[in-house]
Amino acid sequence: MLRDHPERYETANELHARPFPALRTRSEAAFLAIKRAHDAANRDRAADRAHLIALLDRFGADHPKPDATHYFGALGRHRLKWESHTEFVTYTIFSDTLSERPFDGAIFEAFPRDWLDDAPGLRLSSILLRVEPEGADIPARLHDWFEGESLAVSRIVDGAAVIAGDFRIDARGHARFAIFTAPDLGERRIGRIVQQLCEIETYKTMSMLALPRARALGARLTGIDGELSALVGELRSVERTSDATLEQLLAIGSDLETMLARATFRFGATEAYSALVEQRIEVLREARFGGRQTFAEFMMRRFDPAMRTCRSVERRMEALAERARRAGDLLSTRVSVEREMQNGRLLRSMDERAAMQLRLQKTVEGLSVVAIGYYAVNLVTYLAYPFGARFGLSKEWLAALAVVPVLVAVWWVVHRIRAMAD
Repeated sequence: MLRDHPERYETANELHARPFPALRTRSEAAFLAIKRAHDAANRDRAADRAHLIALLDRFGADHPKPDATHYFGALGRHRLKWESHTEFVTYTIFSDTLSERPFDGAIFEAFPRDWLDDAPGLRLSSILLRVEPEGADIPARLHDWFEGESLAVSRIVDGAAVIAGDFRIDARGHARFAIFTAPDLGERRIGRIVQQLCEIETYKTMSMLALPRARALGARLTGIDGELSALVGELRSVERTSDATLEQLLAIGSDLETMLARATFRFGATEAYSALVEQRIEVLREARFGGRQTFAEFMMRRFDPAMRTCRSVERRMEALAERARRAGDLLSTRVSVEREMQNGRLLRSMDERAAMQLRLQKTVEGLSVVAIGYYAVNLVTYLAYPFGARFGLSKEWLAALAVVPVLVAVWWVVHRIRAMAD
């Protein structure tokens, strides 16, 4: 029997794990995204799950599976959709009724205030969405609801709906989007549009989190750039020691590597989130409405420059780190040259000392020949005196006759000993 891969069903079901909600015309939705202040590596998913269960228990709703990363179910007279992402969790409440006062925030009150106060993180994004049927008075309603200077409006998905939003945060802390639907637009399609708008706003916010860090890093990189340029210029200076240069270069390199390590995750995530924003807008298939800017045009004017700033700072950090490594190579070359010169001087000094030792050795050998010869002559004189007396030779004559042959013999012996030692 053919066996299945143990993860076959899990991976297949994951493709269908987050269905779009069904939402009819004349309805509302409230969206909330919560993120911890630190990065995802330290995120407490157990606390996020406990916070969800605390909300469900308020309304007697069923709990999700222990390892679930998403949930959809009834929450009193509303419906709740919960999703756990890499860095944040989202809550979306859907209501099948439409408040008479647009964007009054009443639907957001479905989240109990004390429950919000106990959230294991900070509010990343909160959105109010209003779904109404399309009518001739859309321009008037947009004028009343949104800030005209930043308003983005477009007709989407082949004319099936009109979406609008100004990407501003109102006095209650919510962003607001309006959806005006054609009469024949299905509930699932409305739900997809709502989901896409929530994702656009959330991913945009996640992408923008890197901008303050990029600005702070940019100011620091300007100082490091000046220090590194001055340091490279001083590599040719003979007045500055290599040890001092190395210490400063190590400090610069350490700062750059630390900055890169701390910013890599955030900048990498920003690149991914910004790509998601572009993809979500692209699938809307926007067409201009009433001469207003589209969502894509708004992002091109307001969002893209921030992303380019982040990319520029990231590339600048990498370029400075590479410059620091090249400066280290130059310093290493300088140290190698200095070491070779120092070794050359040391070898010359050793040669000079060896020559001096050789001359001293020769001098000592000469003196030793004289000293040994002196004692040898005395010994020969004492040994030869009894025989020399018979021939009438005094000690002085015997000593004089023995000096030359004895010295030659001593010199020959010392020379042989030295040759054998060499």
